[in-house]
Amino acid sequence: MKKQELRVLYKQKRNNLSVNQIIELQDNIYQQVYSLNYSGVKVVHLFLSLTKFKEIDTQPIINFLRKQNIKIVVSKSNLTDNTLSHYYLEENTVLELNKFGVPEPVNAVKVDEQELDLVFVPMLISDELNYRVGYGKGFYDRFLLKCREDAKFIGLNFFKPIYQIEDSNDFDVPLHQVIYPK
Repeated sequence: MKKQELRVLYKQKRNNLSVNQIIELQDNIYQQVYSLNYSGVKVVHLFLSLTKFKEIDTQPIINFLRKQNIKIVVSKSNLTDNTLSHYYLEENTVLELNKFGVPEPVNAVKVDEQELDLVFVPMLISDELNYRVGYGKGFYDRFLLKCREDAKFIGLNFFKPIYQIEDSNDFDVPLHQVIYPK
């Protein structure tokens, strides 16, 4: 299937998940995230969840990483050029919803992409080559291209990867790993 078809299908599949199913799927994902090797990881980028789209709740991951003394970074969207800028998420960071309902930091210190050791990436679905389908604006592909070569990109998803995304292209950045419920 092509990206647009996959977007429609997996938005619907995610929307059809019950609260209990989401809790069960998230618990499985959290256990995998908690068991990753974080040696040498000092700065992690995480997406802030959009509950209205039934995205994975990243707050437990944020809490876990803070206990490991790992700095957390989150993004602000520039909706004119579909880019992201990045900021430290401290205990006292104020978050406000942008016009699309995305929580974004207000009073935070800016971070360069080159400082990131690990990036957790949102998605609707991925394939067996670790290419992903997001919401279609290319925010994350632009962002990941600016990261260090040795930075790791890990996708978080409720669904097992499909065989192949038919219309992946040279602008798509593959992930190093995708975590989904086993």
